[in-house]
Amino acid sequence: MIVEAGAFVLILSLVLAMAATGLALAGRLRLSPGLSGAATGAMVGSAGAAALAFAALIYAFVVSDFSVSNVAANSHTDKPMLYKVAAAWGSHEGSLMLWCLVMAGFGAVLALGRGLPFRLRTSATAAQGALTTLFLAFAVLTSNPFNRLDPAPVQGQSLNPLLQDPALAAHPPMLYLGYVGFSVPFALAVAALAEGRVDAAWARWVRPWALASWAFLTAGIALGSFWAYYELGWGGWWFWDPVENASFMPWLAGAALLHSAVVTERRGALKAWTVFLALSAFSLSILGAFLVRSGVLTSVHAFAVDPQRGMVLLGILAVAAGAAFALFAWRAPTLSGGGVFAPVSRAATLVLNNICLAAAAATVLLGTLYPLMLEAATGQTISVGPPYFDLTFSPLLAAALLILPAGPLLAWKRGDLRGVGQRLIWAALAALAAGLLTLALHDLGKALAAFGVALGVWLIAGALSEVAERVRLFRAPWPEVRRRTLGLPMGAWGTTLAHAGLGVFLLGAVVETSFKIEAQGVVSPGGVVQAGPYAVTLNSVGVVEGPNYLAEQGRVTVARTDGSAARDLTPERRFFPTGGQTTTEVGLDFRGLDDVYVVIGERRAGADGQQAWSLRVHYNPWARLIFLGAALMTLGGLVSLADRRLRTTPVQPRKAAA
Repeated sequence: MIVEAGAFVLILSLVLAMAATGLALAGRLRLSPGLSGAATGAMVGSAGAAALAFAALIYAFVVSDFSVSNVAANSHTDKPMLYKVAAAWGSHEGSLMLWCLVMAGFGAVLALGRGLPFRLRTSATAAQGALTTLFLAFAVLTSNPFNRLDPAPVQGQSLNPLLQDPALAAHPPMLYLGYVGFSVPFALAVAALAEGRVDAAWARWVRPWALASWAFLTAGIALGSFWAYYELGWGGWWFWDPVENASFMPWLAGAALLHSAVVTERRGALKAWTVFLALSAFSLSILGAFLVRSGVLTSVHAFAVDPQRGMVLLGILAVAAGAAFALFAWRAPTLSGGGVFAPVSRAATLVLNNICLAAAAATVLLGTLYPLMLEAATGQTISVGPPYFDLTFSPLLAAALLILPAGPLLAWKRGDLRGVGQRLIWAALAALAAGLLTLALHDLGKALAAFGVALGVWLIAGALSEVAERVRLFRAPWPEVRRRTLGLPMGAWGTTLAHAGLGVFLLGAVVETSFKIEAQGVVSPGGVVQAGPYAVTLNSVGVVEGPNYLAEQGRVTVARTDGSAARDLTPERRFFPTGGQTTTEVGLDFRGLDDVYVVIGERRAGADGQQAWSLRVHYNPWARLIFLGAALMTLGGLVSLADRRLRTTPVQPRKAAA
């Protein structure tokens, strides 16, 4: 009965989203607050119905109702409760249901939003309602999560064992809060184009949504990367996999949108560009959904679904993005003008930042789509991997990061380059010292790594220098410094955390990538594999039984080569009888900022006739900083959201004199 109720309220959510779209359009055309209020009620009702439908789906997983095909394909009675719940969004149908819930929920918040002018709010509600209608129709007509099986199987097939992990249980909700969150800037951009109103106030309304979406997307990408790091057993955290790129592209566009919206708000400039980025960020999110669900990619991240449903998603992308960009092409000539600024100013650095980020996103898009287009056109299969991205993406990102610390220290209209240089002298010296020290400890073959280390220190020291300048540290009495510190806006703290977090991430990524050591051996109990300064001894291997798997569990001791600081780990090789899949559970020894990463492989015949096992060991220096940096960036975004200035209407910038 609950499943039937879930199917009913899912259809009801679709009907209410359609009603919200129609009522909002009618209210806008007739300038009728009554019709607009009805549209708001319909949007809220659609969100409520979607929430009830999603709750019914979770219930079906919790009680193992295998008469529901989605549950039968992705759950099992022996599966732990956490993964029964997570399985509700672990399949194509369930994840699409989560997408629709988030989109309808954000639509309700947008429709209820205070402070938005009547016309803009009504038009944005209509745009968000239309997007929600498209995706709910896709769910109801082609990917209904409540479809029944008759006869119902006695047991389910279970969720892919690789997805049965706490980090991946939280990964999709975080990712979708980011992905779908960009639908609101998209809707606001469409509304602004329709109304012919793109100004500082509009940019202020866009910024909180873009900021929240970017922060959640950062957390979602970091969780997915951390899962790939310790669950897949390959020793790395990023492989430029096309599905990884699918989430990274809207992240880059969202970062550019955040900085561009600030220029539009403060100087009244970059109006057309800010609108373009708002449209692009969500369009790239839809493109990512198509890549993951269409079957055109083979990846552990991708949903194995039929291409026909992928083509429906491609149609949604064509309708939504096509209509929006057509409107943009029509209205863009009217969006010129705005405040002027000198080549040396904060606004100019943000423009350069946008150019680099947009070009970087374009290189990722090209590297992701080119193999697919080439295969479709010629049948030739190629792969685009790290060498391409190292050559194209890395220089663009480096250019953006070099100018990043200077921006907040410059005035908006005309900055003092010499003064900024004086304020950043200590950051520059710290970066130079870090780079030279890296070279001194290694050789010239690590020159790029030394540059990366210097760049990471430059970002961190630059962010701290900005705070020091704001509070007049070392230049004012302590009571004055304390007063300024306590009065510093939350947005300033958030910016500092995000920029410093980017520097921390860069330090970890550069050091881990450039100086990691991998060793492998086939060893019997008592055998040793050495990686860098650590020796890993295989003590024994036994069989353990989990809730829904059997495992060969190795017991290993990790110690420094001098024999000190020994610790025990238990890497596993798990076999899941349901589905017949084998996975690895990595043994991770956290050594300060470093990781010692141990993977036990298949049983082999040892040289002395004893049983032996393949043992792979990675020494990953400063790997902790990669995920700490992502956490700091996410925290910075959330702290900035608490800034009360984002909840007030800005003063319109004065027009430049003729």
